[in-house]
Amino acid sequence: MERIASWARKSSEVLQISYEDLVEYLHSNHSVYMQVGHQVYYLTDVNYEAWRAQDTSIRNSKTTFVDCSELVPTVDEFLALPFINGKTIKDVFFRMQRFYASMKETKKI
Repeated sequence: MERIASWARKSSEVLQISYEDLVEYLHSNHSVYMQVGHQVYYLTDVNYEAWRAQDTSIRNSKTTFVDCSELVPTVDEFLALPFINGKTIKDVFFRMQRFYASMKETKKI
């Protein structure tokens, strides 16, 4: 039986996005990578039902990123979560941060 594996990887191009546009971007694209200083977070939805942030420097036994925020049902609640050393995305948005598209890849396994 053939299986398909899929995952996301970070684009090399920096997105030019405003804080106001971030909500619509997340709704449309379902995920984005965010770099704050040297730390990279993967911001993503969970089956269109909840939002979370994942720490890309830590992987679990299934080699997926580890959650570093709680799950919340809306993007607005997600943007208000203080998961970045006690700060929210809005708190760090205008300081050393960059966003990168999440590129979906698949392969037969």
